[in-house]
Amino acid sequence: MKSIDNVLREMPDIANEDLASVAGKLEWVGMNDIELPVRIEDDQGNLIQSTARVTAYVNMKDPDVRGIHMSRLYLHLDQAFGERPLTPATLRQLLRSFLDSHEGLSDRALVRVDFDYVIRRKALISDNVGWRRYPVSMIGILEGQEFALEMGLEVLYSSTCPCSAALARQLIQDQFKKDFSSDPTIDFEKVHQWLGTEEGILATPHSQRSAAELRMRLTPTFQMFPIIELIDEVENSLQTPVQATVKREDEQAFALLNGRNLMFCEDAGRRIQTALNKDERILDFWARCTHYESLHPHNAVSVITKGVKGGYVAGAGAPVRLGHSAG
Repeated sequence: MKSIDNVLREMPDIANEDLASVAGKLEWVGMNDIELPVRIEDDQGNLIQSTARVTAYVNMKDPDVRGIHMSRLYLHLDQAFGERPLTPATLRQLLRSFLDSHEGLSDRALVRVDFDYVIRRKALISDNVGWRRYPVSMIGILEGQEFALEMGLEVLYSSTCPCSAALARQLIQDQFKKDFSSDPTIDFEKVHQWLGTEEGILATPHSQRSAAELRMRLTPTFQMFPIIELIDEVENSLQTPVQATVKREDEQAFALLNGRNLMFCEDAGRRIQTALNKDERILDFWARCTHYESLHPHNAVSVITKGVKGGYVAGAGAPVRLGHSAG
């Protein structure tokens, strides 16, 4: 019987033995949609587990080499995420192992980890809590000794159209004039009751579920990713994040928040831009606010960036729909 060493020696390795039929360097080569469990620290310091889709790339600097060692990338991923939680240090060590295992072939490596971060969120007024899911993307790039760290995030919120609100108010004014113009003395109690009827509020502005997709280049000095802090930063700037558990008192409070925070997509983008510009942990960012209109079938969109020289240009740093693996 042949030993395993003899069998391995006899197995062909075309990637190493053959030269590329067409020469050329490759920017990135590797795998995506790799299914792996990951552990992430929550805001209480506890480790939570999530299912991730992972992208693992290295470059190919030699134009004549046929291929890379993809199995090595997978084994390094499996070992790293099995032994350690997902942290900036984990990503950096992982990328170093990619390059060490491809010495002479590659001098740049990339890993992207897409997963759902699920946390408990308190209701606006009632004592209830509920689960919220946030698609998150962690991206690490190592070039030589230079490590770059990026984070992608999606936050859902509600947006009420300022134009629609003004038009609704005009209709309510017209109806009030129609119902009370003939009354020489307007009775407070009568008006108060009228405001509580469907005739009194005969028009409402249109609102829609909206999404802020962000990609941020972070200072690579964190021990753990500031996921909750950045989610809170974005939600606090918008003021109308979607809710989990909703009783009537919560729904009423949500209606009040929407009425006090009328937003075009431009307003939402500027609110986020102002908040992220103040955060010294964020070196650069790209964000897209999409209002999934209820008035018409097309969406209203705004895109904002920090505009750092050499950073994201014309949306080049955009996430390719967070929650779906992309490099």
